Amino acid sequence: MPVIQKPLRKPDWIRVQLPGNNSIAKVKGLLRSKHQCTVCEEAACPNMAECFNRGTATFMIMGDICTRDCQFCNVKHGRPHALDADEPQNLAKAVSEMGLKYVVITSVDRDDLQDGGASHYAACIQAIRALNASIKIEILVPDFRGCQDESLAVLEKTPVDVFNHNIETAPRLYASICPAADYERSLTLLQAHKRLLPQVPTKSGMMVGLGETNAEIEAVMRDLRAHQVDRLTLGQYLQPSLKHRPVDHYVTPEEFRYFEKLAYQLGFSYASCGPLVRSSYHAEEQSELVSSRSR
Repeated sequence: MPVIQKPLRKPDWIRVQLPGNNSIAKVKGLLRSKHQCTVCEEAACPNMAECFNRGTATFMIMGDICTRDCQFCNVKHGRPHALDADEPQNLAKAVSEMGLKYVVITSVDRDDLQDGGASHYAACIQAIRALNASIKIEILVPDFRGCQDESLAVLEKTPVDVFNHNIETAPRLYASICPAADYERSLTLLQAHKRLLPQVPTKSGMMVGLGETNAEIEAVMRDLRAHQVDRLTLGQYLQPSLKHRPVDHYVTPEEFRYFEKLAYQLGFSYASCGPLVRSSYHAEEQSELVSSRSR
């Protein structure tokens, strides 16, 4: 039997405070009534309670089963179900009932679909904007393996306010952590979208504490800027269960402050770096801050 490595003890700066009201239950009830999944729940995000308490969520479309099996991810993997034709309308109604002004949409990887799910993303964007054209939309997409050109051609017709795709980790670790992904493919996707829609900010996120070095983190940041990525999130990897890859080390708050300072020096328009930072954490505030700086 494989030996399960004992998890590292979490340091004092990794602490999640739970709110003391019933906002979480209300949000979950609304999501279930509209048959909606959230990455907050499926990926066991440490910020779920805080975000649900604020009435926000990152919606996960195209089901809760991923075609890939990344060693850091808590989302189920296997053979996904057929797409739900009613999902775009149900999503739009949930967004409307929550009174959101900014919405983040992500998905599982759907390598079984000819366009990787790009058309379904487009349908969801159109449905939300049909109910409220003023809502700002951020999408956090997969890498569209084998169909990047076709997928971007679809998404180009429904421009969003922020285009997000996570680089996840240093290239040296891809083979052991996310073997179905490809570092250069992810960089190419981000740059290709920027070339198609230069007015749309591009964004990417990286987990740290998986075994990468600080020099590798810096190299990834420089690669992202070289591919015209505008915004960066950097957060501590937390092991979802004993079946997942263990935490190699905990990055200190001081190191996170160093990386955030470096990000601005490299030219990112926005950078959020901290132990509990996640790709869509306070996404609406990120955009408001960038907009205020540009005025």
